[in-house]
Amino acid sequence: MRSAIGKLAGITGIVCNVLLFVLKLTAGILSGSVSITADALNNLSDASGSIVTLVGFRMAGKPADEHHPYGHARYEYLAGIVVTVFIFVVGANLMRSSVEKIVEPASLNFSLLIFILLAVSAGIKIWMTVFYSSLGKKIDSMTLKAAATDSRNDVITTAAVLVGCVAEYVFKISIDGWVGAAVALFILYSGYRTARETISPLLGEADPDLAERIRQLVVSHEKVLGIHDLLIHDYGAGKCFASAHVELSASVDPVVCHE
Repeated sequence: MRSAIGKLAGITGIVCNVLLFVLKLTAGILSGSVSITADALNNLSDASGSIVTLVGFRMAGKPADEHHPYGHARYEYLAGIVVTVFIFVVGANLMRSSVEKIVEPASLNFSLLIFILLAVSAGIKIWMTVFYSSLGKKIDSMTLKAAATDSRNDVITTAAVLVGCVAEYVFKISIDGWVGAAVALFILYSGYRTARETISPLLGEADPDLAERIRQLVVSHEKVLGIHDLLIHDYGAGKCFASAHVELSASVDPVVCHE
């Protein structure tokens, strides 16, 4: 099921982001806005991220083998990290373009068509945010949750760009670069938060709730007197392994204890 959902999310992301790239690039060329063009390139990188998601889930679904006895589910974590890298790259590029626009401002050619293109783009990204978030919660996937965060960032980015263009058109003040810089800072911050959440499982993040549930399960057996040295290893979603030492009565036959 995880592989099927990952494939669905990856293909959907590729199709939607390529469509958004075309819409926003058209709007950026027509208006001469650096923030709109940067937003279009953001969607092109998102399409690349969707390819990574697709490949990541495909690799994670491979069965265990001689060299990887615990399976390949951690590929999903690695895919999430790559998506996070895309978020950082987009934020850095947007900041660079915005600073250039602040230093050398240029007038925009804003129109109703550009407004409609950006509004439609924002609507598509809102749907994608809900889509990724729903699937991410369904299978507890950090990769899809990172994709949902990235889509949410795109909604905020496009909305900020749209507001900036309208304000510049109405009040005749050049704020396109400043809007782009503010959005870039937000994207970089969200990338940092997503990276922290994605890397943590790879570093062996503790799960006190799971540990307590395992302890309660083990000590529920009538012959078990206690438990210690509980070790939990996360090899990816659905691939969690644990070992523990249990205390048994010395009066019980060792064979019975073992069974």
